[in-house]
Amino acid sequence: MKEQMRSLIQGAVVENELHLTLQELCRASQAPVEQVHVWVVEGILEPIGYAPHEWRFTGQSLRRARVAVRLTRDLEVNASGVALALDLLDEISALQAQLQQIDFRQIEINE
Repeated sequence: MKEQMRSLIQGAVVENELHLTLQELCRASQAPVEQVHVWVVEGILEPIGYAPHEWRFTGQSLRRARVAVRLTRDLEVNASGVALALDLLDEISALQAQLQQIDFRQIEINE
């Protein structure tokens, strides 16, 4: 009989624990303040707070802002296109996570 080792990996998700101000987000993502305002209007970024001086952004917003900067700068994609691309990337990530869950279940069944 073949013994298989299982390891438990623990980690903390810091994306949701991180809260950046508008200025911190702009500095970390290299996005101009005006562009971030457009992305908020388009729904690309969803800050916590009502007014720009109150806005706080999560780590997920930082990740999205960095991708948005690259799409805008490198591919000259407009804000609507960035929103669509990010939504599709999120959907791909969700599908990959589901597929990974199915793979894990398949491994457990075969053991």
